[in-house]
Amino acid sequence: MVLDTLGRALHGALQKLTRAKHVDEQAIKELVRDIQRALLQADVNVQMVLELTKRIEKRALEEKLPLGATRKEHIIRIVYRELSTLMGRPMPFQLKPGQTTTLLMVGLQGSGKTTSVAKLATYFKKRGFRVGVVCADTFRPGAYEQLSQLGQQVGIEVLGDPKAKNSIKLAKEGVERFGKGRFELIIVDSAGRHRKEEALMEEMRQIAKVVSPDEIMLVVDGTIGQQARDQAAAFKATTDIGSILVTKLDGTAKGGGALSAVAATGAPIKFIGVGEHIDDLEPFVPERFVARLLGMGDIETLLKRIEEAARAEEVKPADMRAIMAGKLTLRDVYEQLEMIGKMGPLKKLMQMIPGVGVALPDEQMRVGEEKLKRFKVIMQSMTPQELEDPKLLNVSRIRRVARGSGTSEADVRELLKQYELMRKFIKTMVKGRGVKRGPLAKLLKQMPKDFQGGVGS
Repeated sequence: MVLDTLGRALHGALQKLTRAKHVDEQAIKELVRDIQRALLQADVNVQMVLELTKRIEKRALEEKLPLGATRKEHIIRIVYRELSTLMGRPMPFQLKPGQTTTLLMVGLQGSGKTTSVAKLATYFKKRGFRVGVVCADTFRPGAYEQLSQLGQQVGIEVLGDPKAKNSIKLAKEGVERFGKGRFELIIVDSAGRHRKEEALMEEMRQIAKVVSPDEIMLVVDGTIGQQARDQAAAFKATTDIGSILVTKLDGTAKGGGALSAVAATGAPIKFIGVGEHIDDLEPFVPERFVARLLGMGDIETLLKRIEEAARAEEVKPADMRAIMAGKLTLRDVYEQLEMIGKMGPLKKLMQMIPGVGVALPDEQMRVGEEKLKRFKVIMQSMTPQELEDPKLLNVSRIRRVARGSGTSEADVRELLKQYELMRKFIKTMVKGRGVKRGPLAKLLKQMPKDFQGGVGS
C-alpha cells in the first residue's frame, strides 16, 4: 500500500478512538499524540505536525456536532479533512483529444524519472490517447535502451539516438518528428542530474527554449522525505508551468514527509508512483490518498481499475449477463483472476475497500495471493470441458488435476468449494435486493447499459 507504515499507524490511532467508551478531552489528546507520533515517524516537518494536530485538537474540542453525526464520526472527519489539507490541493493533468500536448520530464539522477515516463505514457495510452516518447537523455548510458524496452512492452513509440551527444538537438528533432498531429501527448525525457539542482534547472531551461513544452514535470524521489521541499521550491521558482510527480511511495517511511514538504511549497503534485509495476501510477487526489491511509478505502479508484481491466479483456455483454444470472463457469473465474492480476497486487486492491486493507495483516494478504496463484495453476490443468462444467470433476478427475498441477486433492476441492460459494453469492445478490441496495449497486451503475440488460431477470 501507499505509505504502509504511516497508514497502519494512523488507522490504529482512529481505531483506538472508535473503541473508546467515552470521547472526552483525554481521549482526544491521546489521539493527537498518536497522530503526532505517526507523522513524525513518516518524516513530516515537526512544525507542520504541531500546527496540524493543534488544529485537530481545537476543532475536536470546540466545534458543535453536525446534525445526525456522533462525536467519534465528527472527529474522524476532522482528521480526514486536516490531513487532506496538509497533503495539498488536487491539480489534475488533463489532455485535450485531438490536440498535441508536450510534456518535459526533469529530475535528479535516481529519482525514477525514466520509469515514470513509461508509466505516464502507459497511463494515457490506456485512456485512448496517442502517446509518443522522446528520449533526450544523452547523459546516462542505457537510458534509450531502457525506454525502448518499456515502450515495446506497452506498444508506445520511442524516438532517440543512443550515440547522440547533444540532448537539446535530440529533444528538438524528436518533438518535430512527433509533432505532425499524429500524437496527443509527447513526453520528452531529459537527463537526470546528480545532486546539483542548478545543472538540472539549466538544462531544463535550454530544452524548454527549443521544445516549448506545455508543461514541465519534476520527478521527486519520495524516499528523501523533507529534503523534497528544496527541490520542489527551486523548481517552482524556475518555471510557472511546473508540476510534480512523487515516486517510490510504496513501502517508504518518508513518503508522508515528501508529499507534505512538496505541498508546502505550493508546487502542484499531479501524479504519484505507488509501486514498481508499469500501472502503479495514479493522479494525486489528496482526499482519496488520505482516505486510504485512514482505512476508509478508495472505491472510485478501484472501480476505475476494474473498468480499465474489463475493457482490456473485452468483456462481452452476453458473458456478463450469463455470470449475473448465476451461470458462472470455472473459465469465467480464471478470466477474472487474470483480470485481477493485471489490476495490480491484491494487497493494493484490498486497501481500496473501506475498512479492509489496512486492517488485514501482511501474512494474511500474502497467503491470499499465494492461494489465488495456486487456483490459477489448478485451472490450467483442467480440460476445456471441465472448465465449462465443473460438475464433471469426479474423484478420479480431481486426482488427475491435482497431479497435473503439482497441488493436492484438498487444494482442488477448496477451489471447487470457493467457486460454488461465488456462484451462489452472485445469484443471490442478483435475485434479491442486493443489486439495487447492496455492494454490487455501485459497480453495476458503472457498467454500460447493455451489460445490465437481463440482470435479475
